[in-house]
Formats: sequence, C-alpha cells, structure tokens
Amino acid sequence: MMPTPAEIAELRARLPRTFSPSPRERLRRLLLWGGALALTVYCLDRFGFFTWNFADGVLKFGSVVVSQLFPPTGFDQLPMFLRVMGETLAMAFLGTVLGAIVAFPLAFLASKNMMPFRPLQFGTRRFADLLRAFDYLIWALIFVRAIGLGPMAGIMAIAIVEVGTFIKLYSEAIENLDRKQMDGVRAAGGNRLQIIRYGVLPQVLPMMVSNTLYMFEHNTRSASILGIVGAGGIGFLLADRLRAYELQEACLIIIMVVMTVYAIDFLSKKLRERIIGEERREPVADDHPQFVASPGPKAR
Repeated sequence: MMPTPAEIAELRARLPRTFSPSPRERLRRLLLWGGALALTVYCLDRFGFFTWNFADGVLKFGSVVVSQLFPPTGFDQLPMFLRVMGETLAMAFLGTVLGAIVAFPLAFLASKNMMPFRPLQFGTRRFADLLRAFDYLIWALIFVRAIGLGPMAGIMAIAIVEVGTFIKLYSEAIENLDRKQMDGVRAAGGNRLQIIRYGVLPQVLPMMVSNTLYMFEHNTRSASILGIVGAGGIGFLLADRLRAYELQEACLIIIMVVMTVYAIDFLSKKLRERIIGEERREPVADDHPQFVASPGPKAR
C-alpha cells in the first residue's frame, strides 16, 4: 500500500536527514553548478562581455533603434511588401509540407520499436542528423548555386532541413507510444499496415500535427532571412534596405514579419486545439482511490 502525501510529509518532518541528499550528492551538485558558472564567466570574459566596447555597442544599438529605425516609412510600397511577404509564407508552407511528407515514412524506419533491423534504423537516424547539421542559409547557398536565384532555392533549403527535423520529432513520438493498442490490433489479427493505421497513428498523429504547425511558424521566420543569399522572399528586400541604410523602411518590413509570425502563432494554436482538442480532467482527491478493484467471483 502506497503512503499518502500526509504520511510522507509527516515522515519528512520527523526524519529530515533521510530525505535530504547525502554529502557526496551535495558535493557533486556543488561541483557541477560551480563548474557551469565558471565556464559561463570564462566564455563571457573571453568574448569581451565585460569590456567597455561591449557596453558602448549596446548603447549605440539603442540609439540606432530609437533614432534611425523609428518611425517606419515606406507605406507607399506596402502592396509590394505584402506581395513579397506572401511569397515568404508560400516558401515556408511548401518547405514544411514537403519536409513532413518525406519524413513521415522515414520516421518509422528511424524508430526502434518499428524497425527491428538496427543498421537501417541507425543509418536513418544518422541521415537525419546530417540534414540538420547545416543551417537553412548553408543549404540555400547550395541550392542558389545549383538551381539559381528565386524562391525555389529557399523552398528546397527549408524542406531539406525539415526532413531531418521531422524524422527526429516523429520517430521520438512513435517510440514513446503505448504498445497496448498495437498489441490489441495484433491480437485481433491485424497485419503490419493495420497495426500502424489503428495502433500507431491514432496515438502519434496529434503530436505530429502539433510539431508540424510549430515548425511552419519557425520556418516563416527562417524564410524571412533566406532572401539575403538570393533565395527569394521578404529577406531580399530587407537586406537591400539595410545595405542602402534605408533603416526606416527596413523597420516597416521587420514589423510586418513580426505581425505575420504573431498571426501564424495564433492561427496554429487555434488549429491545434481544433484538431487535437484540450483534455480537461478533474483533479483526483487524495483520499479517493484512483483504481477500483474488480469484484471477485461470487461464492456459490
């Protein structure tokens, strides 16, 4: 019989040393936190965080933001900005969708509980790591070199990175599922595809949808800067305005990007709630048992 929280609190008050960490554990925690703090201070000092140049740069940054970025201008070019912002959203959407479609079957190959052939499972995981090892800008530079300037290079750069990201996220969701539902479908005579359809997807699909919507929001921000290397989208106009020191027009573009990300975050939240639903459970009182034993057989 498990002790109640009241009994545990009473034992903790009566025997405090029993529930406190041992001296060795305290020393280990002290060394760990002390080492982390020392490493942080060393890195900050190594990169000039405690110098006057850094403080002067922060002050200059504040003056630039206040005096040169505001107020935003360029509202006469707003239709063009909106059109290019729509191109950025299309890049993020297509890159996310392509990455999710390619990663979905590969996630089953990368899951330990779905792929018994370990070399294939290990190779798929390492392939996903390879795709995620390079940033969007690196892949965009490669695709700009390969297929030329334009949004297609940005779409392919996002899709390549998202394949690696979604393989990791989807496979982890598959590995953490409850096997009882799979065993039930198998016991009912279901084949491997039916096990995946009725035993796996109902459990992992909500998590997959949530991760995909979040990555679409993330890719909107990423697509906004891919234009710096010629991959299309609002980033090209932003880089052009910054190079020409048209900082007030750049401020308008930045505000548009921020508002777009806000809107996508709000809409994706509503969509997740509609697809997944919010589970609201009443808290269980401590003095009531959560499980009721089934009655035994009646005496004859």
